[in-house]
Amino acid sequence: MAEYVPLFGGTAVSMTASAAITAGKPVCVSATGKVGPMTAAGDHFVGIAGMDAAGDGSVIPVFITGAIHRLTASGTVTAADLVDAATAGKVATHTNGTTDVNIIGLALTTATDAVVEILTR
Repeated sequence: MAEYVPLFGGTAVSMTASAAITAGKPVCVSATGKVGPMTAAGDHFVGIAGMDAAGDGSVIPVFITGAIHRLTASGTVTAADLVDAATAGKVATHTNGTTDVNIIGLALTTATDAVVEILTR
């Protein structure tokens, strides 16, 4: 299995692969709590794969750009949604084209009015 280490810095977190991933390539949220290879410009970047993954279920290190926080969803937030602030200190799915500058991060899991994991920018 090939491995990848960033040139400088970086925080690695363990994530579950939903498909084959190549070390040193960018990954995106592919399902709740899972990452897969980025294949299109519309995919939301999570980090860089730290090692190869053969397929579904492999746990690999992913070098992330921000921090992962557990926040409360207002309504339903789905894995791979961009989120922004909602009432009462919660987060909600962001509507593209409206205050894009206020995006807090990217949902890594799915939740409805419950705790959701968010990768902050």
